[in-house]
Amino acid sequence: VQLQASGGGLVQAGGSLSLSCAVSGRLTTSDNFMNWFRQIPGKEREFVAGINWRSGSKRYADFVKGRFTISRDSAKMTVFLQTYSLKPEDTAVYFCASSSEVVSTADGAGSWGQGTQVTVSS
Repeated sequence: VQLQASGGGLVQAGGSLSLSCAVSGRLTTSDNFMNWFRQIPGKEREFVAGINWRSGSKRYADFVKGRFTISRDSAKMTVFLQTYSLKPEDTAVYFCASSSEVVSTADGAGSWGQGTQVTVSS
């Protein structure tokens, strides 16, 4: 499977952005879940949100609960991350990645797409 994230940009604190992850290729059991991670320079990639591709069940990191929403459009083979109430500390490169099971760390993800930069100004 191939993944391509897009939708990043520069936004003021309190603003919102909608990120998309285009999914192509044949999905296997290695891609049961689609996830968003982010990486701040000098830090490890951290889990942001994940969604079960079939059931639509969702998980979020505590630091984004109530501010970010993950969703998927199976027909369009796209995963979305709608972000609200952005903070300067949300500035990072955001990646989408697939996994065979629920993951909380980047080590558990398999296929990765190129990231998209989100910059939140204060």
